Amino acid sequence: MAVQVTQKVSLCPECGACPEVEVLQHEDRTPTVRIGEGDEKIALSRSAWNTLVRYVREGVLGEL
Repeated sequence: MAVQVTQKVSLCPECGACPEVEVLQHEDRTPTVRIGEGDEKIALSRSAWNTLVRYVREGVLGEL
């Protein structure tokens, strides 16, 4: 199954060694988000990603 990276953002744009957020589009049009660095990445479904974004916007999650 072909996967295309549609968006890639470094969590530290000053270097290339920090965690990244990658939005992937699968052949069946299902999106997945990967967060992490190197081999240490986790995948979030569309639903999980949208919940995370909502929690940040609503203030449930914020800066530490």
